Amino acid sequence: MSSGSSGPPAGGLGAVTRALRVALHEAGALGAWRGLSRMNQADGFDCPGCAWPDPARRSRIEFCENGAKHVAHEATRRRADPDFFTRHPIPQLLVRSDRWLEAQGRIAQPMRRRPGSDHYEPVSWEAAFARIAERLQVVADPDRVVFYTSGRASNEAAFLWQLFARQLGTNNLPDCSNLCHESSGTALKESIGVGKGTVGLADFARADAIFLIGQNPGSNHPRMFTTLIEAKRRGCRIVAVNPLRERSLERFAHPKDPIGVVTGGTSIADCFLQVRVGGDVALLQAVAKEVLEAAGRAGARVLDHDFLERHTEGFEDYRAAIEATAWDDLLEQSGVSRDAIREAARIYLESERVIACWCMGLTQHKHAVANVQEIVNLLLLRGNLGVPGAGVCPVRGHSNVQGDRTMGVTPEPATGFLEDLGREFHFAPPTVPGLDSVGAIRAMAEGRVDAFLALGGNFAVATPDWETTRAGLRRCGTSVQIATTLNRSHLVTGEEAFLLPCLGRSERDEQACGPQTVSVENSMSVVHPSRGSLPPATSYLRSEPAIVAGLARAVLASRSTVAWDWLVEDYDRIRASIARVVPGCEDMNRRLRKPGGFVLPSGARSRRFETPSGRARFHVHPLPRIPLEPGQLLLTTIRSHDQFNTTVYSSDDRYRGISGDRRVLFLNPEDVAEAGLDAGARVDVTSHLAGGRRHLAGLRIVPYDLPRRCAAAYFPEANPLVPVDSFADGSRTPTYKSIVISLAPSAGPDRED
Repeated sequence: MSSGSSGPPAGGLGAVTRALRVALHEAGALGAWRGLSRMNQADGFDCPGCAWPDPARRSRIEFCENGAKHVAHEATRRRADPDFFTRHPIPQLLVRSDRWLEAQGRIAQPMRRRPGSDHYEPVSWEAAFARIAERLQVVADPDRVVFYTSGRASNEAAFLWQLFARQLGTNNLPDCSNLCHESSGTALKESIGVGKGTVGLADFARADAIFLIGQNPGSNHPRMFTTLIEAKRRGCRIVAVNPLRERSLERFAHPKDPIGVVTGGTSIADCFLQVRVGGDVALLQAVAKEVLEAAGRAGARVLDHDFLERHTEGFEDYRAAIEATAWDDLLEQSGVSRDAIREAARIYLESERVIACWCMGLTQHKHAVANVQEIVNLLLLRGNLGVPGAGVCPVRGHSNVQGDRTMGVTPEPATGFLEDLGREFHFAPPTVPGLDSVGAIRAMAEGRVDAFLALGGNFAVATPDWETTRAGLRRCGTSVQIATTLNRSHLVTGEEAFLLPCLGRSERDEQACGPQTVSVENSMSVVHPSRGSLPPATSYLRSEPAIVAGLARAVLASRSTVAWDWLVEDYDRIRASIARVVPGCEDMNRRLRKPGGFVLPSGARSRRFETPSGRARFHVHPLPRIPLEPGQLLLTTIRSHDQFNTTVYSSDDRYRGISGDRRVLFLNPEDVAEAGLDAGARVDVTSHLAGGRRHLAGLRIVPYDLPRRCAAAYFPEANPLVPVDSFADGSRTPTYKSIVISLAPSAGPDRED
């Protein structure tokens, strides 16, 4: 049985060995050293792998195992050049695995797929821009064009991208936030007036307790452990909430701490709550019920009555709802014992300052917005918002996904933002809300989209309901992909397609006025510089801002008065416009040059809640109930230790004991026995969600330590089980983390796709 809690601690020498092996294999000794030595340094480039902030005092080794893999992926010596595309027609590439496609290396120069052709062929930049302009200029309605954005784009590229879309005349700006943390932004905006976290790294140095909910930092953002270990060593207590008993949440050996590596690492979780999949609302309400009952016994010493009266609304309704909810219901729906809940509540009550962190384990459920708002409710009870050492911390998984939204990449921009954008560039931006990711899939499938443009990402794989998504992408007449390496979205296209290869984050960006620096925003709203140092993979590559400007210039032509080429000669010019349009970015060029960059303002950090009432709001949510028929289970998707979003580096998952296979289904051993199945057997999985049944064949059973009637499978392989119309209430994020399934002995191939 794979338990997740047996074996050595997470991290340690295994992480060092794996990081060096991958970096040396892909980039060579010199390339690996050049890249890794500059990653996350003040004068270097920001790791594209996560959005965890950089400390003020940095060592020369400010990267994790995953970061080393990301840099190796960019700095690889492999090339998908014109000869590669000549030898590999698109139908042949489509039968290859996603991992094989990514492993072919950097796209060497611009490529075009002509209508009716099965091959990509090289094309010059200007010819590509001219032909794309021809295709888009005949589109009758700008709202038949979709501009998708990945979180890897810089602030400068994202700002130009949304400007291009809005000058064309559309707010169709879906992005990867729609697929991951949209629920966080929606929930927090309604509760505290800002859709971002309220803490910085300094707050972790003052917190008495940290709640880690629905996240696995050991695989998804290992640099967070520097902060967690420092907190633990000064006495901070950590509560971990997760259906899977992940090894890194129990013990972690930091590779930069030789003593810790030798002695077995640092114990992380003081209290581990193994919640049922989908049981987070019940668990958080149960902890709150313990707090309210303690307040009933001890009175004013428990709740922060002054904060509640001066800064919140809805408390009495919330208290009444929690008191009316039966303990039996809370325990049944959470799957956690009363004793474990008491222990978590005790830690919360004994802590003056509490931080709550979460990731996509909370944000991709039908009730995802309620999950996040229950965290806020719990923190509000004792005034754990707007004071040092306390607050909310959604941990973003992509380095600038938060910055994209700040720069205006959203289908529903604020009125003030549009007014300032129009004033800056002398045009009238569209005001009709555009398509988000789910809306774009549905529109493409219904034939309401003529062109799909993507600034990074792998839309055909990251999205749910692959059959519907890919059918929609093929109905688009024109596909334009700005990318570094080949992925499946580049092969699932309309009649004409373009691959426009861009610089990686680690590479030098030279423009007419000299070397350029871009900016990114991390999970804690710090905007800071990033400057690549490696030579470009090929001489054909252009920067993301330069590609976006080239496209906009060609497509918009005389319709635009924007000096696109002039803007990209010096990115300070782009930032000067950002400073006049984006709230909080005033005087951006000067502030970006200060050590560490600058922090975007947030009233919630000082208890100024920008809600309609000016108060933080308690939300009352009914207890979610996900009915399961006999033989059904609730599946959540997870990422392996050897992947970054849709990019899979290997089929191994070291911390979970998996080797050479990603088509696996993690099940509780008792569920395996009850179903009359055997470990290692292959099963076919059927999902039962609104929108119809979906099927996935040939998953291998792996017994694992997770609650009864719960299951887990890898993202993105399990994405086809989620219908496009199964999404979170309020945020429309796909329900990757709560999929009702049934199993049958496999009739499919015993292999990994």
